[in-house]
Amino acid sequence: MLGFIRLFIIVIVAQAILYVVVSVYSRSVRREKMEDSADEKIAQGDLDPGLRDAYIEGGMLDYEQSLRKKLIWGVIVLPMAAVLVLIYVTNFG
Repeated sequence: MLGFIRLFIIVIVAQAILYVVVSVYSRSVRREKMEDSADEKIAQGDLDPGLRDAYIEGGMLDYEQSLRKKLIWGVIVLPMAAVLVLIYVTNFG
């Protein structure tokens, strides 16, 4: 049982690290897309250059509430669910 608890803690730590890495990467990609979009709008004359930062921050606020941000939690939930199902099937199936 002690080995299982140790494995569980190691897996949780690894998943937390993976979650942080994926979250930071996804956020940076989204920010880069918002910056490119703002630059295009400025070049077309649809956006005042002084409002570039506000436009980007508005897009990032939308990202924080988006489905993509919530789906990143799958990095933690799905592997744990799979392990629990395997444990159940192995012991009681």
